[in-house]
Amino acid sequence: MVALNPPVCDFGWPAPDFDLPGTDGKRHTLAGCRGTNGLLVAFICNHCPYVQAVIDRLVRDAAELQRLGVGVVAISSNDATAYPADAFPEMARFAEQHAFTFPYLHDESQAVARAYGAVCTPDFFGFNAALELQYRGRLDDTGRGPARADARRELFEAMRAVAESGRGPQAQTASIGCSLKWKA
Repeated sequence: MVALNPPVCDFGWPAPDFDLPGTDGKRHTLAGCRGTNGLLVAFICNHCPYVQAVIDRLVRDAAELQRLGVGVVAISSNDATAYPADAFPEMARFAEQHAFTFPYLHDESQAVARAYGAVCTPDFFGFNAALELQYRGRLDDTGRGPARADARRELFEAMRAVAESGRGPQAQTASIGCSLKWKA
């Protein structure tokens, strides 16, 4: 396992379009996932210890962001042949187990991850209502450690600001996680 950090936020970068199957049996697009006040795109997978450490907090934050008009979508782009724990049926179980309130999409071709420049799981992309990038940071400072009551909710606070003002914070700390598992 190699822990990687994504690059810093490229403010104003436009969200690439996508059309992917979800664990709910429907297809989802960028336009269909966006909220009136923005969109959070989270590249995750099932087996990554960094994702497993934060998934319940991500689900909590996603539900609160959705109430603020921010759409939320999670995408798994890992090579499911090499990592069967990330296969589509397992994704559906993972989403149900953690009570996702947002679509969980399968990027089997990995084209969407490449279009976004995703590098690790979790990797967060926060867009404003105009679908311009405003946040490319971490959920909080716990990494793969246990949740702390005093952990600042960096992702939630940033996306709340984006929902209210259209702008993300200038100071952002990159996420850390397992490298995306690319196909050979």
